[in-house]
Amino acid sequence: MMIGKNIEVVKIPKERIGVLIGKKGEVKKKIEKELGVQIKINQDGEVTISSTEDTKDPLALWKGRDIVKAIGRGFNPEKALKLLSDDYVLEIIDISDYANTSNALRRLKGRVIGSGGKSRRYIEDLTDTYVSVYGKTVAILGEYEPVQVAKEAVNMILRGSSHAKMYKFLESHRRELKRRNMELWKKN
Repeated sequence: MMIGKNIEVVKIPKERIGVLIGKKGEVKKKIEKELGVQIKINQDGEVTISSTEDTKDPLALWKGRDIVKAIGRGFNPEKALKLLSDDYVLEIIDISDYANTSNALRRLKGRVIGSGGKSRRYIEDLTDTYVSVYGKTVAILGEYEPVQVAKEAVNMILRGSSHAKMYKFLESHRRELKRRNMELWKKN
């Protein structure tokens, strides 16, 4: 017995619709099958995710919404599908909260990415997360705690901290994480 249909609606950039659908519809079908949801996409990039009789996971709609958002924010489907796991989260930072002109927006995107992608790669490597700079946003995908650390690193750069200061912040977090993991390992 189905009591009512639950629905989530997400808007994604038109140029990301093809990625969401995938070759022969395979990405869309995989999301629908894994979560037991139905996905409808219109040509404006409005994506409607609905529960069906097959929806088992109470978080299925939210997971579907986050996977669609992740693809819309520039992640490839393979990375976005990691959000099927309860361990993965997606955080989206709006760069326009920090920039009041299009020049400032461009400059901040450049700072987050870094020369030759170095800054973004550094954040990804030290936090084991994925970072996508797309449009006016920075999206971070990974496990909850590392995503929070990566988010703080990105915010530091957006607020004007030096790259060196942000790298130090990440390295100290990385050391702290290793120390905690060693303690856990010794306890076992």
